[in-house]
Amino acid sequence: MRSIKLTNLTKSKHGSRIIDKVNLTIPSGKFFALLGPSGCGKTTLLRLMAGLETADGGKIYLGDRDITDLPINERPINMVFQSYALFPHLDVFDNIAYSLKIKKLPKLVIEQKVFKILESFHLVDHIHKLPSQLSGGQQQRVALARAIVSEPDVLLLDEPLAALDFKLRERMLIELIELQDKLKTTFVYVTHDQFEALTVADQMAIMNHNGDIEQIGTPKEIYEFPISSFVAKFVGTTNIFSGELLHLDTNPTIHIPDLGDFSIDLPQKKSWMKEGNHVAMSIRPEKIFITKKEVKNFSNHMTGFVQSIVYHGRSTQYNILLKNNLRIQVFEQNEEHFPQEVIDYDNEVNLYWQKENVVMLEK
Repeated sequence: MRSIKLTNLTKSKHGSRIIDKVNLTIPSGKFFALLGPSGCGKTTLLRLMAGLETADGGKIYLGDRDITDLPINERPINMVFQSYALFPHLDVFDNIAYSLKIKKLPKLVIEQKVFKILESFHLVDHIHKLPSQLSGGQQQRVALARAIVSEPDVLLLDEPLAALDFKLRERMLIELIELQDKLKTTFVYVTHDQFEALTVADQMAIMNHNGDIEQIGTPKEIYEFPISSFVAKFVGTTNIFSGELLHLDTNPTIHIPDLGDFSIDLPQKKSWMKEGNHVAMSIRPEKIFITKKEVKNFSNHMTGFVQSIVYHGRSTQYNILLKNNLRIQVFEQNEEHFPQEVIDYDNEVNLYWQKENVVMLEK
């Protein structure tokens, strides 16, 4: 297992710049997720690491070794594709054994390695089946087993669960986490699905529509402390308010037109946090307390009217219209079978939150 380092990596296709001087370090032995919207260049980055495409500029390092121009067959890197790319005419055993046979390993060694991984992936009973005879989840396991059997330093996964239904995808995510923890191989997981990225990653990088990396950090860091409106809205759901910074030295507040002044917490002042600057604040829906009653001990308060209600089982989503015609979302955890307070359509409600739950955004 080794780290991957990309320095000023650049790639163009059909005269259009897809990747523009990307710098990224993926730590050794970690489950790293690359999250971003469709078309932002995630898969292109993966293909450059794998050697399936050549970079127009920049360098790719595996540990201390420059592999930018190294042929694909000489890179200790394997890739699992969204389509699985199994050989349809080969059974499970031969699909998994393919790379070992290419390396011309002894037959006994091949059998030992393949049977060991068949047991780990619960595929022993399917050893002689063709891919067409397997379920989606079983095909995904075969694709993973084939990629892992040669013990690569790095495993690249390009939206490998996209073809699976929600329940199976949830189960396979847990299996991937357990597999990576067992192997300690560096996993690089590409997805546009925030749920998948937050579930599997030790660390993650967020790419924007232009292919630039907006933020790198742990899932908790990125969810709780996004550095831009793009990250705040792309990773999870949030409410964005725009306003003017006031009273920075005494009682930091943000003035939002037609709504009022709201207290904010600034544990670390940044260079763009200046009196009178136009900024944005992000409040996650679950950080807002909703009630028809008046309560105390909250830093901030506003009112609104319930426009719609969506029941999610674990929580209820309220869509609220504020007096400045901005619509926001509030999530309430469903902790009781028969809650004492019932909130219905068109009810006027109070919305409360603590200043510590506000994240200030420059853009």
